[in-house]
Amino acid sequence: MGVPQAMDALRGKAALVRESLQKSQTITESMVSILGSFDHRLSSLETAMRPTQIRTHSIRRAHDNIDKTLKAAEAILTRFDLTRKAEAKILRGPHEDLQSYLEAIDQLRSNIQYFTNHKSFKSTAGVLTHANNLLTKAISKLEDEFRNLLTNYSKAVEPECLFDGLPDSLRPSASLAKRGDNKKDSDNQKNLENAVYTPPTLIPPRVLPLLRNLSQQMVQAGHQQQLFRIYRDTRASVLEQSLRKLGVERLSKDDVQKMQWEVLEAKIGNWIHYMRIAVKLLFAGEKKLCDQILEGIDSFRDQCFAEITANSVSVLLSFGEAIAKSKRSPEKLFVLLDMYEIMRELQSEIDNLFGSKCCAEMRESAQTLTKRLAQTAQETFGDFEEAVAKDATKTAVLDGTVHPLTSYVINYVKFLFDYKTTLEQLFQEFEGGDPEGQLKILTKRIMEALQNNLDGKSKQYKDPALTQLFLMNNMHYIVRSVRRSEAKDLLGDDWVQIHRRIVQQHANQYKRISWAKVIQCVTIQGVAPPGGAGILGGDSGSGISKAMVKDRFKNFNVQFEDLHMRQCQWNVPDSELRESLRLAVAEVLLPAYRSFHKRFGPMVDNTKGPNKYIKYKPEDLERMLGEFFEGKTCAEQKR
Repeated sequence: MGVPQAMDALRGKAALVRESLQKSQTITESMVSILGSFDHRLSSLETAMRPTQIRTHSIRRAHDNIDKTLKAAEAILTRFDLTRKAEAKILRGPHEDLQSYLEAIDQLRSNIQYFTNHKSFKSTAGVLTHANNLLTKAISKLEDEFRNLLTNYSKAVEPECLFDGLPDSLRPSASLAKRGDNKKDSDNQKNLENAVYTPPTLIPPRVLPLLRNLSQQMVQAGHQQQLFRIYRDTRASVLEQSLRKLGVERLSKDDVQKMQWEVLEAKIGNWIHYMRIAVKLLFAGEKKLCDQILEGIDSFRDQCFAEITANSVSVLLSFGEAIAKSKRSPEKLFVLLDMYEIMRELQSEIDNLFGSKCCAEMRESAQTLTKRLAQTAQETFGDFEEAVAKDATKTAVLDGTVHPLTSYVINYVKFLFDYKTTLEQLFQEFEGGDPEGQLKILTKRIMEALQNNLDGKSKQYKDPALTQLFLMNNMHYIVRSVRRSEAKDLLGDDWVQIHRRIVQQHANQYKRISWAKVIQCVTIQGVAPPGGAGILGGDSGSGISKAMVKDRFKNFNVQFEDLHMRQCQWNVPDSELRESLRLAVAEVLLPAYRSFHKRFGPMVDNTKGPNKYIKYKPEDLERMLGEFFEGKTCAEQKR
């Protein structure tokens, strides 16, 4: 095909394409026109449907509002119904069913809260007023119920019940068994430190949950002060009754001063037991009860416990103060130490029970009493040393035996060593330094004061031999007592040995003063004249006169009989010392008499009436020496 033909064919195809495009444009314009018509119709339909849509939405919203209103009405009606039921229970009172009554109060509180949050409801104000009035009545009845329950189940604790809570060693039967034995047992003291005390059940356990619920309801209602007053007054009164039944009484310083010592001593012993029972059992039980009933009300609970116990604590401590402030005397030292010991023993318990700020005054009062007892004990100890030094008892011990002052002081010192630990603790706490060294110094000073006083008393005797016997007896008693007591460990072996030598010195002085002249009568030296032929003058009889021999025997008889008569009335109470002294005299007297009797007796035997001069055989003297120092009266000697 030539070019012309090709161009013609191309033109024909282009014309066909142009024609197709024109048709497509026409169709498109027709479709746009149709679609525009549809849009217009839909817009008209929407306009026509809008009122219907609005009415449908309003109906749906109305349905929702109705549903909400019905639910609110149902809730209100439920609350009204619950209030009515709660009111019925409250009007019946708590007596029939306390737990149900408490639940009704809780429900009433819940309803009041509900109506308070929905004040927009019609008549809400009236409903709230009625509910609040009803709640006030309910709480008032609750107060009465709390008071009645607490009063009915709060009874004074009988002494027997309190004794049952003590360790076995502290119960009255055990105390009576040990009353005759004043010596302290260190093991027993340790056991007491670990002893278990069982506080009494003050209110039955089944009642405690009810009282706790009642107290919490009253607090929620804002009736804390009413609860405080009811609980305090009831429990304080019962606690004081329990102590009175036990025997506790308020005594002033004047009351204490007027009492006989035996009565006061018994009351002090009782007070020590009362303190232990009060702190370990009654106060501990009261604290536990307070914690249980007033659980969760900490500051209020502490204040309540403080006011419940305040008067009882005051009564107990005031007696201790009266004793500590009363006139000092030596016999009070041991009871003061007993009182100091019990306060020290109870100190940690007191600090624990009365540890709150509300109880600070009682805690400090106990600490003050402990210090005052310690101070008074120290001053009394010092007074005792002075009293020993200045004792001016004029009553003479006629037979030279141990003076009452000696036995009193030694027993006092021995008794002090039963309190050795307490005294050292007291010295350590208030003076510092070496407490054992201080006790040693004080004990030595007391012993020195006693010895000096005895030296003064010994000068009352006109017979110097009796003076020495008196000092020997008393020093021996002191040394023997120290050796058999704990004082030996403190004073030491050197002190004992020094004072044993003093005893021996007094015994030697007694022998010298009493027997020197008697023994001189039967001493061989001096009988024969200087340059004589012999003791008996030999067969010549020169130089020795019978008169001289007779005079010697006669003087011996007179002096020995005089000693026998007087010294049989003297007393050496210690049997070993008595026999030792007799033996010491016999060892000097009997050999001298035997020798003199053997050598010079024949000269007198050959004279008229020899028995008038030689009245005693050596065996007679030995027997009569056995009668010395028995403390017999003249009448007893004649029997």
